[in-house]
Amino acid sequence: MSRIPLAEMQKVITSAFLNAGMNEQDAQTCARIHTESTCDGVNSHGVNRVARFVDYVNKGWINLEGKPSLVKSLSAIEVYDGNRGPGVLNALFATDRAMEIAEQQGVGIVALRNTTHWMRGGAYGWRAADRGYIAISWTNTESCMPAWGGKDTRVGNNPFVMAVPRAKGNIVLDMAMSQYSYGKLQVTRLKGKDMPFPAGFDSHGNLTVKPGPIEASMRILPMGYWKGSGFAIILDVLAAVLSEGLATNEIDKIQEGSCTGCSQIFILIDPRKLGGEAFTNQVADSVADYVNSSELAEDSREVLYPGQSALRTRNEQRENGIVVDDTVWSEVLALAAAKVGTSTDS
Repeated sequence: MSRIPLAEMQKVITSAFLNAGMNEQDAQTCARIHTESTCDGVNSHGVNRVARFVDYVNKGWINLEGKPSLVKSLSAIEVYDGNRGPGVLNALFATDRAMEIAEQQGVGIVALRNTTHWMRGGAYGWRAADRGYIAISWTNTESCMPAWGGKDTRVGNNPFVMAVPRAKGNIVLDMAMSQYSYGKLQVTRLKGKDMPFPAGFDSHGNLTVKPGPIEASMRILPMGYWKGSGFAIILDVLAAVLSEGLATNEIDKIQEGSCTGCSQIFILIDPRKLGGEAFTNQVADSVADYVNSSELAEDSREVLYPGQSALRTRNEQRENGIVVDDTVWSEVLALAAAKVGTSTDS
């Protein structure tokens, strides 16, 4: 493992994206999101996804010129076609547009269809909360998880994000409908470790903490068992209905990588038009403090609210450099074609 300064990582990833054919502005924007996600400790959907993104571009699965085009406007709700553009850029547009609507209406909803992988969903929750907005966003995916009681993949892990602004540190929930995402399985496997809790089934149907056999079987465990399975299914239906786009069973027919052609929803609310900023902070502080002051369980060292660990990791890695797997970083450096001089001291 190595530690890479944030600015250096962003420059290298920008170079990799430029070499893939992106224009300067888009490359810098996508590189910033990948780097910030990695800085928050979400390597699985940050630096680890750079090579896959470039591969999808080279295969023609991502349209670098694709921009969101308006399909329908219904006052507080707008529907856009993402035209298979870069998922990060499409999701940033949808988040910002929903905030613009919410500034006028109190709530803004943007439904986005025919887009591509948004990488780390939490990036858009943090973006909204940093600007004082509440966010509820999710995406459907290709099937990558069995429905509860099933053996073959029929359900997406459908990442779901909720964010609340708070002066002392936003409360941001960013989770997949699986107990662990495939990205988290990959990161843990690369470290040579097991998952802390059962994460899925091996090819023989045995519940296991070992990431490799789960990646091979594609039988990741729904969070909350049948509850997570049900939650994933309803998110899929809603994403497709609201965006007039594709559900998981139709995305599966595309066969062009993870999330290509997916549907996403961005709901933004301005709490300043409700109880006000001070009231929002008061409530959020009271909840965060109440959770943090929990009596510790037998094997616990602390109790955190959603987003607290990410913020702590962000601050530490901004100061000391971002931890990255050496093999992953070497791959990104190769994609950058040695355009940027770098140091990878451990």
